[in-house]
Amino acid sequence: MNKTMMDILACPIDKTHPLELFEIKGKGEVVSEGALFCTKCSRFYPIIEEIPIMLPDELRDKKQEMEFLKNNKEQLPEKIIVSANPWHL
Repeated sequence: MNKTMMDILACPIDKTHPLELFEIKGKGEVVSEGALFCTKCSRFYPIIEEIPIMLPDELRDKKQEMEFLKNNKEQLPEKIIVSANPWHL
């Protein structure tokens, strides 16, 4: 995901803008792995292979996102790991 997308991305649930960006892996302006976080509804959206996965809760892949959280629990903030919606560790 190019960091310039942060200017246009909003939470699909409550339309909050801007979202918080937590970069795990990246180079320059490109984030290859990380997470977006909505401060209003406390939802996180993973960035996997440069793609922000910003789907409504009923279309999200819980197995994939739980694996993402487990693999990145040391790099992501506590508010995502412990208390984010729709699920957390």
